Amino acid sequence: MPKLAQVDATWTLFLDRDGVINERVMGGYILRFSDFQFKKNVLTSAKELFGKFGRVIVVTNQQCVAKGLISANDLTEIHQQMLDVFQENGAKIDRVFAALERKGEAPFMRKPNPTMAHMAKAEFATIDFSKSIMVGDTDSDLLFGKELGMKTVLIETEEKISVQADVQLKELGQLIDFI
Repeated sequence: MPKLAQVDATWTLFLDRDGVINERVMGGYILRFSDFQFKKNVLTSAKELFGKFGRVIVVTNQQCVAKGLISANDLTEIHQQMLDVFQENGAKIDRVFAALERKGEAPFMRKPNPTMAHMAKAEFATIDFSKSIMVGDTDSDLLFGKELGMKTVLIETEEKISVQADVQLKELGQLIDFI
């Protein structure tokens, strides 16, 4: 099987959240951590997978905040609980960036806009987008990665996709076989 990349500690793994890390609520939102269900094998594979990379960054569109369904603080708490569970399983995520605006509204942080990637690079200067992999389940995730020159990985969900990824997988843990 051909390798996507020869990954080492100089590489960065960018992950979408819903549909990649946790089960996505089609047509809805995760508004409480009790509704957050990790996808199959994510926690059991994360230590080995994340350990191959120098940085692991989550970039997630969360317009539920702008819609008034959840506060920014409550979303941050969900993300902290997610990070804690990864930590308990020996896996570290360096940072979570969340675009809180509605689709099409300022400040235009939502993927496919590259803003969250540039914020990550501002915080972690060693990030090189040509040595990065973006894993997502939507066209906007894949376009985000492609625009920045990243390798792209599609995690298959119910979402209809029109953008071609470099690799298509059933679950995040399978990525270990391609790096």
